[in-house]
Amino acid sequence: MSALLFVNAEQVVTCAGAGRGRRGVEMADAGVRSGVGVAVTSGAIAAVDSVAELRGRFPDAREIDCGRGVLTPGLVDSHTHGVFGRPRADEQEMRAAGLDYMEIARRGGGIHASVRDLRATDEERLFALTLVRLRRLASYGTTTVEVKSGYGLTLDDELKALRVIARAARELPLRLVPTFLGAHEIPLEHRESAASRRAYVELIVNEMIPAVAAARLATFADVFCETGVYTVEESRTILDAARGSGLGLKLHADELTSSGGAELAASIRATSADHLAAVSDAGIAALAAGSTVATLLPGTMLFLGKPKQAPARRFIEAGVPVALATDFNPGTSPTQNLALILTLGVSQLRLSVSEAVVAATVNGAAALGLAGEIGQIAPGYSADLALFDIRDVRELPYWYGDNRCVATFVRGKPCYTSNLGVS
Repeated sequence: MSALLFVNAEQVVTCAGAGRGRRGVEMADAGVRSGVGVAVTSGAIAAVDSVAELRGRFPDAREIDCGRGVLTPGLVDSHTHGVFGRPRADEQEMRAAGLDYMEIARRGGGIHASVRDLRATDEERLFALTLVRLRRLASYGTTTVEVKSGYGLTLDDELKALRVIARAARELPLRLVPTFLGAHEIPLEHRESAASRRAYVELIVNEMIPAVAAARLATFADVFCETGVYTVEESRTILDAARGSGLGLKLHADELTSSGGAELAASIRATSADHLAAVSDAGIAALAAGSTVATLLPGTMLFLGKPKQAPARRFIEAGVPVALATDFNPGTSPTQNLALILTLGVSQLRLSVSEAVVAATVNGAAALGLAGEIGQIAPGYSADLALFDIRDVRELPYWYGDNRCVATFVRGKPCYTSNLGVS
């Protein structure tokens, strides 16, 4: 395969540095460079240097004209729920009328509504819907997407969702990371007694996790550790079993109440703890002492109409690596636009633009255990790139809600191109 040269970028945002989650002041430097090009060979970054130097080193390279745009690492969306049937637009009106998340769930909405729908939707239909959604995610500059199951809550339906993700990974040039989330809720049929609830936890531990691991359908396992959903003890039991089956660990933690999720994530060395809008002081301290990435999802709190966001500045000041993700799902964050989440990172979480960009690239990669492979434009890293029709990276979160993505590349191959884009 001949080399590629990306030339004529107004800025190249390298995010170059350590292949791990960035902390504290490290997040303030996105490695913005001007007057350089990027060489790609065999799907990997070969060099970042002056265009004249690169043309001398790679005389037979095919050139891609960046049109004075901004070239960044491909964005990494490290928390999505992309496999579902119908949207839940009715719930937005219910929230506007004053019903909260838990009340909507008690009325049969929320996750349970999507569970009923997914169980009734055949695999081919789910696959078709998922392809459309993932392609739209890619159109906003995202090149890596974590995708969870979690709307099946039976062995067969969870496997169905994970098969859809596996098929999408074969169909699309996107980099997909599958996560098993059989512990997304307690199914309604297991809520009639404590014994029935325990039986579902045992089903996850003894049947679902072994089946998922045996079929190699997931990289991670996740649990919704929250008041009214899974307790800390139940979450630990499930994630201990997942680790024993070779799965990585992620955790929905402290989204609506401070229930000890962050502390649990740190104690089990989870790769990431996600949401964290209600994290405790002890939870922040626990995460700061370990390597778990705090994945913040400001789009969710905005869409739910919540006045309180996760304390991003406190996390950064404490030395916790912070990532940003969409939480794309049918009920509480129906956005596929990770650039919009960067806007919220700046305007709602008070991150600098560099911090927001690092959170959606290097630290998003760290939240998936991939920080040594993707998330920066540096020699040896995968050529996962995004090109935006802007002249300064600060415009990426500035044009909020707009789509300025021209093209994306995964392993040096086109993933998405707009009508203005390159081929």
